[in-house]
Amino acid sequence: MGNLLIKGNVIFPDQIVENAVIRCEQGMISGIEEFSPKHIKENILDCSGKFLSPGFVDIHVHGAAGADYMDGTVDAVRRVNVAHAKHGTTSIFPTTTTGSFKQLDDMVTACETIQASWKPSDGARIAGIHFYGPYFAEDKVGVHSVEGRRDPVREEYEYFLSKPIIKIATCASELPGALEFFAFAKDKGCLITCGHSNACWSELEAAFSAGMRHVDHFWCAMSSVSSLRKRFGTPMQAGMEQYVLFNDAMSTEVIADGYHLSDDLLRFAYEMIGYHRTCLVTDANRAMDAPAGKYRFGSNEDGTWVYSDGHTVRGEDGGLASSMHGMDKMVQTMARAVGKNMPSIIRMASLTPAELVGVSDVVGSIEPGKLADILVLDKELNLHRTIIGGSDVFSASSAEQPQ
Repeated sequence: MGNLLIKGNVIFPDQIVENAVIRCEQGMISGIEEFSPKHIKENILDCSGKFLSPGFVDIHVHGAAGADYMDGTVDAVRRVNVAHAKHGTTSIFPTTTTGSFKQLDDMVTACETIQASWKPSDGARIAGIHFYGPYFAEDKVGVHSVEGRRDPVREEYEYFLSKPIIKIATCASELPGALEFFAFAKDKGCLITCGHSNACWSELEAAFSAGMRHVDHFWCAMSSVSSLRKRFGTPMQAGMEQYVLFNDAMSTEVIADGYHLSDDLLRFAYEMIGYHRTCLVTDANRAMDAPAGKYRFGSNEDGTWVYSDGHTVRGEDGGLASSMHGMDKMVQTMARAVGKNMPSIIRMASLTPAELVGVSDVVGSIEPGKLADILVLDKELNLHRTIIGGSDVFSASSAEQPQ
């Protein structure tokens, strides 16, 4: 993590400054300067004509390169993190699925090990863990293992949420014990989310009062007017979509891989919810950067079987099973769908998630005093280089361009 000087068009949260120079020292951004002849005498990385973006922050991600975090090994964690760095993610939040206590514990321990000894060759830096499964609604488990699903278990979640590495905590709001889960997670400073839920408005209101502020992957495995009619009959009930639209204190996320949501829905999220409270996530599984074929979703020991065709991953019933694309793909798809200014799209993959999780003091934007996590992008938003902590961890000139 030495010193680095890099020139290009710098993407800030609200503007782009052309031909600026980012000065990095000891892995941190020490200054942003207007380019001048004096810089020519220094060892400068000249990326003129390209864009310098903050590194991406992924708060919901399961795997890549044939590995899943729930494999529970240091090798699996490293393989996933290296793969996502090749797609621009520099700060990553490994995400649990449903599973046994031991599987969850092994996953957390492996992530703690990598986090404690991180070096650039380990890929994306672990900024925390997203404790996602196993507390899902029975009718919203999706492709996650049904056998590993359960209602909140106090002794279990108190054990996990007491670990400093856990930064995000998810539970379906309607489950018995959910409010106690949210209260404990709030006490531990987690971003509290409702996911894989069929909660109605009143259940979301109660959850909000207990500290819940986020819902996972909008429109996917979440309550809707039609799903709540099956649960409650008539009169029809409002669910997670309506609650997020109504409550400005709520945030959410979208999977912009081009397969989960249409461009119309992506535009809707951008315009109606906004880029300050909607972030991009990959929700990627082990099929990312791996050949088409049959894979386990979750633990390689007993995870659900899913099938990749090289573009999407689907379960036995043909339904989508998370994503198999990196954050660079999400950014490109969102930009194409929305057609808005580049800073706001980049923000959805960097500063917005960093703010939601409480790490924006060190990552999420290009500012002095923050980590030197920088991406080099062209005007089509193709990734050319990933720099983490001032160190080159990926260059498209020496590797196949990510798809």
